[in-house]
Amino acid sequence: MLKKSNEEIVLKGIPAASGITMGQAFLLDQQDFIVSERAILPEEVAIEIARFEEAVDHTRVEIQNIKDKIASQVGMKDAQIFDAHLLVLEDCMLIDEVKKRIKSEQVSAEFVFSQVLQRYVSIFEKIQDEYIKERAADVSDVGRRVLKHLIGESRLHDFEALLGDIVIVAHDISPSDAVTMYNKRVQGFVTDVGGRTAHTAIIAKSLGVPAVLGLKDATFRISNQDFIIVDGRKGIVIINPSEETKHLYSKERERLAQFQETSLHMKDAPAETQDGRRITLQANFEIHDEMAGVKKYGAEGIGLYRTEFFYMNRLDLPSEEEQYQAYRKIAEAAAPNSVIIRTLDLGGDKFLSSIQLPREMMPFLGSRAIRLCLEEQEIFRTQLRAILRASAHGNIGMMYPMIAGPGELRAANAGLKDVKQGLREKGQSFNEKIPVGVMIEVPAAAMTADILAKEADFFSIGTNDMIQYTLAVDRTNEKMAQFYEPAHPAVLRLIRRTINAAHDANIKVSVCGEMASDPTLAIILMGLGIDSFSMSPASIPQIKRSIRALKFSDSEELAKQALRLSTGLEVEEFMVSAIKKLVPDFYSYDGQTR
Repeated sequence: MLKKSNEEIVLKGIPAASGITMGQAFLLDQQDFIVSERAILPEEVAIEIARFEEAVDHTRVEIQNIKDKIASQVGMKDAQIFDAHLLVLEDCMLIDEVKKRIKSEQVSAEFVFSQVLQRYVSIFEKIQDEYIKERAADVSDVGRRVLKHLIGESRLHDFEALLGDIVIVAHDISPSDAVTMYNKRVQGFVTDVGGRTAHTAIIAKSLGVPAVLGLKDATFRISNQDFIIVDGRKGIVIINPSEETKHLYSKERERLAQFQETSLHMKDAPAETQDGRRITLQANFEIHDEMAGVKKYGAEGIGLYRTEFFYMNRLDLPSEEEQYQAYRKIAEAAAPNSVIIRTLDLGGDKFLSSIQLPREMMPFLGSRAIRLCLEEQEIFRTQLRAILRASAHGNIGMMYPMIAGPGELRAANAGLKDVKQGLREKGQSFNEKIPVGVMIEVPAAAMTADILAKEADFFSIGTNDMIQYTLAVDRTNEKMAQFYEPAHPAVLRLIRRTINAAHDANIKVSVCGEMASDPTLAIILMGLGIDSFSMSPASIPQIKRSIRALKFSDSEELAKQALRLSTGLEVEEFMVSAIKKLVPDFYSYDGQTR
């Protein structure tokens, strides 16, 4: 059905990067290059192979320049995305196949490469794994760049010629295109496909650009130069909004900016309720470049140091010395605050490039995290040695991911005991009393939390996986987004059980999943008795503001009432309503209201 030119239409997708923006829609045409077959003479074979090699080299330099630009302007964490692109250009099977076919078929390099590329993309797209499917976009992006150099095709879009703010609308957007399009005129991204794990979402968040993905038919519903509003908080795109709607969203955008500014001003104030309950707010962390943000937003140390960064998008395994030096630098930079290092959590949706493992049909239920570490003892013990050595230089703790029960904890600790003895024999110093904790991420761990608490120094609840495994919902699948309910009663009850078990054993318990960065849910968690939160650094001021706005006794009562409700939606609606009554100005606009 065609829409009327003046009709306001609301589309609902997946909120991928928070914020509000508005402007003219620009439909990005990303049709694949159409390459005709062109025969070559036998004496031209060497020339075609040389042209192909030159195009690959030019593409490699081009992508490396993009990576360097992102590393300097945004940070190395986001620049690592482009390592996957560079690895495509190092694929010997792909490169050799193109050269062999140029020789055997005696056709042009661009035709052979386009044929080989299409076959590779088709293979990726048929794999029943959402994360791997998204990697097909990486291969396509690299392929377009190589073909561009082979046939002399330049970009067709001149963004500088466009007037006013624009929002890019596309079926899909490759990460390198997202970066090269980003300038003061591009205000947001809207796509038909993709989810929260897509590279477009990662880039959009890093650049502070709102994005809504997984809209299915946005490119059909939206026309070039339509005025649209993108609400990245709720995953809403409004086509041809009325003047009233424009005014409302303009005011909300202003209030959001004011709220964020006010929240940042209290970054150095303690996260303490009005009746004296003190909560520790820490940062989730991956690479050294993020330390500036940790300090900027007032984090009290690092509650989750993800170490997968060392293993992803590389062709070799990180050495003990490389890891030791990195952990030591972070510990010294964070001092005197603590740094909690999570041991390797690879598998599931995390790409493995340096560890060759058989493909699993259900990777989230297969060899990942502590299971992988117990299978790959050499890799695990190398990391344990690095962590222990670094513990001599700062306030370091460590924790095991995806522990399902006491058996896995004891097996991991047995390895740790052996590593400690080996370091003693070599005369290498480390903290003999380094705290060793357990991540509670699966229902089995929550149900045996009373046993685990007797053998662990602390708990950290990973709510992302806790929700996934409790509700049987693949959190990376865009089609399952509606079933992913953080406030589901089953999830809240497992969290309460975990907290009670920890406190009965006199150990602390924190939350390091996305629930910690949602003010509404954080208040419930506080009321359940959580001792600390760990989240992205930029979320800390907002959560601190919510904690300081209430009494702890109020949060306890809200948590009790929330646990009596039947669905996650009921819980969220109840909490928003209750907090509006308790603190009328808190939800003037904070970007989290549902």
